[in-house]
Amino acid sequence: MRRVLTAAAALTLSISLAGPPAVAASHGTPASATSAQASHKLKRPATLVAQGPDDVCDYTNRRPGLSLGSSGSAVQQAQCYLNHAIGARLDEDGDFGRVTQSVTEDFQRCAGIVVDGRIGSQTWSFLSFWANAPDAPFC
Repeated sequence: MRRVLTAAAALTLSISLAGPPAVAASHGTPASATSAQASHKLKRPATLVAQGPDDVCDYTNRRPGLSLGSSGSAVQQAQCYLNHAIGARLDEDGDFGRVTQSVTEDFQRCAGIVVDGRIGSQTWSFLSFWANAPDAPFC
C-alpha cells in the first residue's frame, strides 16, 4: 500500500511541475496572434505601463475608499483617471456625486470587475493602470 501511495505522490508531483498542457490555437493561427486578437477584442491594456512620477494625474498619491458623498483630492484623482481610462469627460471638481458614481459603474463594467459604484482597492488598481496605459481610453 505504501508503494502505491508513493508512486501516486511522485506522479502528482511530476504532473504539477510540468504545468498545464499547451493548447494549440485552432485553424493554424499562432498563439501570439490569438492573444493579440483577444486583447484587442476586450479593449484592455495589452502592455505594462510605468507608474509613479509619470502618472497622468497628479492630484494625490493617496488611494482611500471613495463613494457617493466623498470629496477632496482623491476624488479629483479618481475623476482624472476615469477621464483618461474611458474618456468620461467628468469635471475634476473633487465631489463624488451621482455622475461620478455612474461613470465609476461604467468603468467597472468595462473592466470586468465588481460593479458597486464605489472606488476601493481593486477599482483604484484598475483605474491607475488603465489611465496610464498608452492606448487609453478603452471603452
